[in-house]
Amino acid sequence: MNVTIENSGNLVIAYLIGEIDHHSAVAVREKIDMAINYIQPTHLIIDFRNVTFMDSSGIGLVMGRFRLLQSMKPQGTLEVRNVTKQTKKIMELAGLGRIALIKEFVNEKD
Repeated sequence: MNVTIENSGNLVIAYLIGEIDHHSAVAVREKIDMAINYIQPTHLIIDFRNVTFMDSSGIGLVMGRFRLLQSMKPQGTLEVRNVTKQTKKIMELAGLGRIALIKEFVNEKD
């Protein structure tokens, strides 16, 4: 699992690449948290476009970043972007729809 971080003003975007599981989630979490703590964004986007596999660690990854954003002054908001229809359903069943805006993958070529 790899993550690329971009920022612009008060926005941080984390592009996830590969598999999210128990082992890989630790490094991803640390890298995103470092960016959040340094930049202090008001909005975080976690982009799942290039995620090939996700277990429950992905849910924990999103929930933990939400908690971190909520601990800041002012509190930040969270968006999960480019998830598959199935992943969106799982995230909503886990309650992530109450804490984050969840957007399905959109193919720009269409």
